[in-house]
Amino acid sequence: MSTVYLNGNYIPMNEARISPMDRGFLFGDGIYEVVPSYDGQLVGLAPHLKRMQDGLDAIGIELRVDYDHWREIALQLIARNGSGNLGLYFHVSRGADTKRNHAYPDDLAPTIFAFAYEIPSAPVADKNATTPFSVITAKDLRWQRCNIKSTSLLGNVMHYQQSHTGGHNETILYNDRDEITEASSCNVYVIKNGIVATPLLDEQKLPGITRDTLLEILRRDGSIAIEERVVTLAELNDADEVWLSSSSRDIVPVIAIDEKPVADGNIGDVWLVAQTLYATHKFDF
Repeated sequence: MSTVYLNGNYIPMNEARISPMDRGFLFGDGIYEVVPSYDGQLVGLAPHLKRMQDGLDAIGIELRVDYDHWREIALQLIARNGSGNLGLYFHVSRGADTKRNHAYPDDLAPTIFAFAYEIPSAPVADKNATTPFSVITAKDLRWQRCNIKSTSLLGNVMHYQQSHTGGHNETILYNDRDEITEASSCNVYVIKNGIVATPLLDEQKLPGITRDTLLEILRRDGSIAIEERVVTLAELNDADEVWLSSSSRDIVPVIAIDEKPVADGNIGDVWLVAQTLYATHKFDF
């Protein structure tokens, strides 16, 4: 992937330069989004851009997200970097100041950066073609504004590293009340007796685009019951199925938690129905 977008220009990646005084570099003072595309088809661009605007508003970066403008950036990056399966990374920081100061400075021009990178083929609804996850659990030690998709990801990175170090795929997090929040880079679902439960959104969880899209698809179809509510660690450990979701992974079945199998340790039938529906309708949003 050789061409990137930086502040209005398409340039080779090795020529892209951002000031070391940029607040995104110094403070993680920015917002980002990742939009998957398959053979030029973007998945969920509109809801991703809405969440970007919500994040910019939440931290006071004065930039209005124009759908057509960002769509053009995405399409240009796809065209300039080769079609196929690409993730589009969009990044807006508050911009570069002349000094380091915690307070938001006035009248900075935001830094706008985007690039494309290769992603795997679109996940399919096939138990034999799906790689399930093994995960661990840990107490959620991140900050209390996880609903903002900030570029300051150290807490998430450290939790992800916990699983990576042990040879696992993800870390599912829980709070002081043993309530599931989310995973380090995914939303979480617990399935019991055919009912899909996922934690209610609040400041502890990112409002995942795949999560919102999946729930809407399941509601429209009506064949799988869903609940948005408090989900406990005990329920996670007693589930018939556990899933994770993210924009780059669709819906991932989890077959082991803390070295113990989920139910019989196999990919579940409810996942197969849900992934089939999601794969069919994910381009509708």
